[in-house]
Amino acid sequence: MITCSIIKKSELKDAKRLDAEYYQPEYFIDFTKGDWRPIGEMLELCQYGLSQAMNDEGKGYPMFKMDNIDNGFLLDNDVRFADITKLIFDQFEIKKDDVFFNRVNSEEFVGRTGIYKLANLKSVFASYLIRARVKSDGKILADYLNIFLNSSYGLKQIRKFTRRSVNQANVNAEELKRMKIAILPMTEQEKIRDLSNRSWYEFERSKSLYSQAESLLLEGLELKDYKSKNELRSVFNLSEIKKVNRIDAEYFQPKYQKVLSIIRANHGTTLGKIVTVKKGIEPGSEAYQEEGKLFVRVSSISKDGIIGKDQKYLKNELYQKLKKDYEPKVGDILLTKDASPGMAYVVKEPLEGIISGGVLRIRLKEDIEPEYLALVINSMVGQSQVERDAGGSIISHWKPDQVKELQVPILSQSIQQKIADLVRQSHEARKKTKQLLEKAKKKVEELIEND
Repeated sequence: MITCSIIKKSELKDAKRLDAEYYQPEYFIDFTKGDWRPIGEMLELCQYGLSQAMNDEGKGYPMFKMDNIDNGFLLDNDVRFADITKLIFDQFEIKKDDVFFNRVNSEEFVGRTGIYKLANLKSVFASYLIRARVKSDGKILADYLNIFLNSSYGLKQIRKFTRRSVNQANVNAEELKRMKIAILPMTEQEKIRDLSNRSWYEFERSKSLYSQAESLLLEGLELKDYKSKNELRSVFNLSEIKKVNRIDAEYFQPKYQKVLSIIRANHGTTLGKIVTVKKGIEPGSEAYQEEGKLFVRVSSISKDGIIGKDQKYLKNELYQKLKKDYEPKVGDILLTKDASPGMAYVVKEPLEGIISGGVLRIRLKEDIEPEYLALVINSMVGQSQVERDAGGSIISHWKPDQVKELQVPILSQSIQQKIADLVRQSHEARKKTKQLLEKAKKKVEELIEND
């Protein structure tokens, strides 16, 4: 079906755009209703980030990048570092309540926006981000700006201004400043800020609960304060080398053997003895759709749940054909084996979908808490073994036979229960984080719709 829009010549001049995508009717907002102002008028600072090589050794200052924006916040997960001078740091230092806008990426991720709520962390930000700092005596609050850009009214404008090219899209700082924001009464903006702050509180609580669960595991294994030593040599029997069919020095590092000896001392067993392992299926990229039944790929899985990163779907007919063998059930553990191997998540709600060939479905045969087992895999206990086993010159692969040989410590049922309860509480808090953000976005949309 052909869609057309009639645009006045004056609008072409103001927009300085001739591409048809910019004038799609789906992006239309009636700015005559209510008080709308250009975002740029509300800002005291609109700044590109720092172009600087990053390191993972902790040299310099933490440097946030586009991957650190998630669910409306700037998070300190997997932060890298920039070794810069104090003078440069002062120009790019992040302040509390700065709002960050992802300006370039695939179209799905351009415009992803998050607010910085961390305290006492001296940090900077990378060049793919735009920092927006609202005026202290202005008409909008920082939390409101963040929620607005994450709402349907913000996303419509972001998609409208997006410049598209092959595999990449872009929205620059000037275009961000030209987008319009509805000026809501300050009392309503304060309510939105309260929802945002409550959401952040639940996120922090989620992290704390998960950290407590990890600590309980490591304390039970007497690994709480364990630090590996860089020993230059180790001695192994020929029979051990033949058993794993490996001769590379990396595999036989003493730090791995230390962890394994502790696991075996705590009623350790292999994963294959306590679970069944089912590999997913790859129907081919030609089967991918933009809607339909969920196709759970490696990029869809995190320890916190199924995420919508570059999500693909399958036709219902194909889903019906495959679901008997490849649909996970509540209580199953989804485990990644390729690209980012060793990421485990317990399915908590019915899921209409199929797992891909890079994902394993783990189903327990023994009376062990699934949340406990997933935490073991995600902790340094499991990750040290994944690091040792996974191979591949470009993309890491963790073979199903290696997965079955993963050593798992079996702590007492009471400790397993405490760990599982903490993990479940952590997930509930994470779920509440998202619910509060959705509530804030919905409130913004309703206030705008009702003038």
